[in-house]
Amino acid sequence: MKKLLFLLLLAGCAPGVDSPGVDSPGSPQPDPTTLTNPSTSTLGNGQPGVVGLAGVDAWDKLAGTEKARIKNWNTLFLHQSVGQDLEEGAKANGVLFEYFGPKDVVDKGAEGKGLRGGIFVDVGRISNGNPSEKMRVFKEAALQSKATLKIAIFKFGYADILDTNRESVKTAYKTFVEELRQQIPGLRFVHVTPPLVYATTADEGNAAKANVGQWMRDTFKSTDVIFDLQAIETNDGACQQANVPRICPDNRASITDPSEVNGVDSDGQGHLGKKASQRISKAFLYAIYQAGK
Repeated sequence: MKKLLFLLLLAGCAPGVDSPGVDSPGSPQPDPTTLTNPSTSTLGNGQPGVVGLAGVDAWDKLAGTEKARIKNWNTLFLHQSVGQDLEEGAKANGVLFEYFGPKDVVDKGAEGKGLRGGIFVDVGRISNGNPSEKMRVFKEAALQSKATLKIAIFKFGYADILDTNRESVKTAYKTFVEELRQQIPGLRFVHVTPPLVYATTADEGNAAKANVGQWMRDTFKSTDVIFDLQAIETNDGACQQANVPRICPDNRASITDPSEVNGVDSDGQGHLGKKASQRISKAFLYAIYQAGK
């Protein structure tokens, strides 16, 4: 009986031919940095809501494996110059947006999937001050990737919204979002409140941009994620003049902190400094994470 027990124990401890143990001397060990976790490329239900200044710390507190998940989510981010600042900041935080140009698709198959970023002047030859054409170009680009696009991020430029067009922009943007929802079922959105400039005169339109930002929060916060760039630029409303919000000096592109791609701002501009971009982009990345977690 003791002999039989001993033989059974030997058989139980010996590594099987078909399924070697992880610590078996003859079996190759997986590299922990390349392990494939299905959850890293699969979107969850997401968490609608507003991501503002607190998103900076929230991103920092995420585990590295959670941060890495967004790199595999097919995302389209079209913008202009402030968007370039956000992309550069994201890159400094280890998250790269691959270039998206005319006729590109988001998912490049064997070349990879993930985050794609492009500027309207490249993708559709559309300059700032023409928001309706930007929406048209984004919609066309999104529909080119209809089968694989998961997250849409459209960002207005600071020259797109003034008192003269703020209501028409709201109407057009809501229609744009609804049409994309209908044509790409399951598409997630990260809405971006329009960037502000430093000057607060009526001609610069900060009041109009703030109005559209509030409308975005009210309209989409229960269904989508809103990246509240305005709240971060103003340090939660601390920077304003005559009750009109404006980008804070420590966030704008300045001599002491110029933009990586846009240099130093004049009062009628609203680019982000290099150091500010790196910090602010953390909240941007967290907003993307919220959309697909």
